[in-house]
Amino acid sequence: MTDTATFAGLDPITLGDLLRVAGSPGFDRWQDQIRRTGGCADPIHLRGWVMHKDKTTGELLHHYSTENEPGGRLRVACGNRRASRCPACAWLYAGDTYRLIRAGLAGDEDKDIPATVRDHPRVFATFTAPSFGPVHNRPDRGVCRCGTRHAEDDPALGTALDPETYDYAGAVLFNNHAGELWHRFVNRLRREIAARAGLTQRELKEVCRISYGKVAEFQKRGAVHFHAVIRLDGPDGPESPPASWATVTLLEDALRAAAAHHYSSVSIPAAGDQPARAFKWGRQLDVRPVKAFGDGSDITEQAVASYVAKYATKAAENTGTLDRRIGELAELDRHGVPDHTRRLITACRDLDVLYPDRRLWAWAHMLGFRGHFSSKSRRYSTTLGDLRQARADYRAAQEHAVLGLDDVDPDSVLVLADWQYAGHGHTPGESALAATIARDLELNRETAREALRDQHAQEGAAP
Repeated sequence: MTDTATFAGLDPITLGDLLRVAGSPGFDRWQDQIRRTGGCADPIHLRGWVMHKDKTTGELLHHYSTENEPGGRLRVACGNRRASRCPACAWLYAGDTYRLIRAGLAGDEDKDIPATVRDHPRVFATFTAPSFGPVHNRPDRGVCRCGTRHAEDDPALGTALDPETYDYAGAVLFNNHAGELWHRFVNRLRREIAARAGLTQRELKEVCRISYGKVAEFQKRGAVHFHAVIRLDGPDGPESPPASWATVTLLEDALRAAAAHHYSSVSIPAAGDQPARAFKWGRQLDVRPVKAFGDGSDITEQAVASYVAKYATKAAENTGTLDRRIGELAELDRHGVPDHTRRLITACRDLDVLYPDRRLWAWAHMLGFRGHFSSKSRRYSTTLGDLRQARADYRAAQEHAVLGLDDVDPDSVLVLADWQYAGHGHTPGESALAATIARDLELNRETAREALRDQHAQEGAAP
């Protein structure tokens, strides 16, 4: 673990600090704390104590204090979903998102979602942003309009061909209203399905429910788009089968009509030098049925869940923006933000005066987008909160077993605690060690997860 060959590329200061940490008396306990956080890159430091007492007799069952911990602190995971901030916590978040999305596609007995949900009509749809001006790209045939055949990693991809005519204001205003556009689309989708079934909207509620899970992704041009799993259920959600008329074909037809309908647009009034606008989804709408196992033309449950989980931990970093709020434009110079992204951020600042209720400057680091990166309808599947609670309950049960409290009635135990914030993060050497711990844990978990996915595949393929 502390073999210096593993850290040969570190600068002398970081390497010296690493050796200091590795040689300290509390190193083993420090490692144990970091493993418990999953190798968190920016752990929260706490000072305090907790004790368990018998409510009836007052007997002290257990007492813990951070006094004897390394540095007198307990380190807990930061829980940040962004991979750019904490890869370890983001990896755990992605795992939870994978399970949430897959549960809505394949069922989850632990969460009371029946496997029969696989028989419900469901599609995977991608909703893109409209055009705000031509950008450098890699067309399937030929070359970019600039006359260049761009490499896949060319930083010019996604940037404006003509920055002077590109609609940067429109781009950030679209991002800012994308969440509202989604809600209008869902409302219109209900109308379109009802019309195809020959029902009123009130009658539709009695026989059909629309469920979905979605995630946002930023294109290189800085425009947000949504990937969504959309499913038709019976009136009680995944537990009830949909009506016989509810088919994948009907769902896809209704979805395309709803996305194109003018009622699905969002209108923005004119302000200052900005014209009135009406935003709709872009022309590129991809809709594909989700199959339990693919036939070469359709996508599978596992592929969809993995795809959504991947983007649940990302934000707008692929455009070169910052992963935190911006205090002043001078920060962009210090961090080398590309010109295209800088113009989008500047547009957020300028438009903030014209549309103060939209808080564009506060969300300039997200290029105006202020919605949830991942969200779902109420009955799509389980929730991230339920998954976290299940993990917390499991860890609490483990702790009670270690403390000899597993046979004690929880209702008879009084828990007293006093915790205080004592800082966060790592020293340079601790950071390098924590990254190594995180990689080891991720490798072990990914191996176990792949085994579980193979098991799911075999179970689904069984006659």
